[in-house]
Amino acid sequence: MISFLHAADIHLDSPLRNLNRYEGAPAEAVRGASRRALENLVELAIDRQVDFVLISGDLYDGEWKDYNTGLFFVSRMARLREAGIRVFIISGNHDAASRMTRVLRLPDNVKMLATGSPESICLDQIHVAVHGQGFWSPGVKKNMVMKYPRALPGYFNIGMLHTCAGGREGHESYAPCSVADMADKGYDYWALGHVHKKEMLSEEPYIVFPGNIQGRHIRETGPKGCMIVEVDGDGRACPEFLPLDVMRWERVGADISGAADAYEAVDLLCGHIQDLLEINEGIPLAARVELSGSSAAHADLCAKPEHWMHQIRGAVLDKAGEQVWLEKIFFNTRPPGEDFSQTEKEGPVAELLRVFDEIPSDPDFLRTLSSSLDDLERKLPGELREFSEFLRFGDEKWLAEVCEKIRPMLLQRLWQRKKDV
Repeated sequence: MISFLHAADIHLDSPLRNLNRYEGAPAEAVRGASRRALENLVELAIDRQVDFVLISGDLYDGEWKDYNTGLFFVSRMARLREAGIRVFIISGNHDAASRMTRVLRLPDNVKMLATGSPESICLDQIHVAVHGQGFWSPGVKKNMVMKYPRALPGYFNIGMLHTCAGGREGHESYAPCSVADMADKGYDYWALGHVHKKEMLSEEPYIVFPGNIQGRHIRETGPKGCMIVEVDGDGRACPEFLPLDVMRWERVGADISGAADAYEAVDLLCGHIQDLLEINEGIPLAARVELSGSSAAHADLCAKPEHWMHQIRGAVLDKAGEQVWLEKIFFNTRPPGEDFSQTEKEGPVAELLRVFDEIPSDPDFLRTLSSSLDDLERKLPGELREFSEFLRFGDEKWLAEVCEKIRPMLLQRLWQRKKDV
């Protein structure tokens, strides 16, 4: 039986900008997470006695010049060499921009596949052929699969590729190709990289994104890790996902409908946090929280949002200790018994509701809104522009999501003002 480990998008020592701006952020733990996840990868490979390891691109994180990052990677690869495990790597878009990728000498058990054209490595003792090609520049836009060789008869054939495949949300369209393009080569397993979310595109043959090995921000939620693939005597692959991450990002939605007051709402949220810790088997969490629903707690939460954010942070710290860090807290609640969308049928508020309903399906409106925010973005101070990953004025989907979050807050204020008149 043959076994191998397939990982991608390690982004070793990825610089996490602005983390120190967050209150109580475990900055050092987050910054060291990618190294500890890589250590977990190495130990898993040794424990499972795999024949080889595949890393399908983005080992590093762009023009990252600290050679300590590269030296740490070399030391971990040397650990695999001691265990007799070979490593095959292709460069991804971030690696193509990295000086370390070009000049750092790697241990002799590590092979960087060619970038000029597809390269095939035959492991004759175990009848495995590894085919792959790395990125020669940061922005490869052509279909690289077309030049990959056909499968070698009598071998278990693996294709390594850093690609967006048919296109994935949040990822640049690098090396686009289709499942049919890959299947046509006759390989038994495609070890993909670039997309940070685990996804199996096909089972015949297996075409797999393992995701990145460690989440780095709130857009990379849930377990992160690698695939362990075992191949039986008949050449049938059996991939298994195993987590490697040492901290995990999660979104927590707490419906506080029926809570008698804000204190009870906080208790309900703590229950959700406790459930999440159990699901994630005690792995430290960085969580973004949103309280929603119709509740008597709404008035207190809206009247003193900062006070209740501190109350929530304190309660979670009391219940979970340092196992949970709350990255952000959002209040999206409404008063009990008031459904603005049902009570307003005519008039200006009803017209406003219709506008909000049409926003997600009106690309012209979203483009106009995005354009109107250009001037505001230019006027933002430098320290706010650094939050570009959060303030995405040019992203129409993000603007639609923001409008959806604004809707209940705006309607509640209009409703309250109408009652006060």
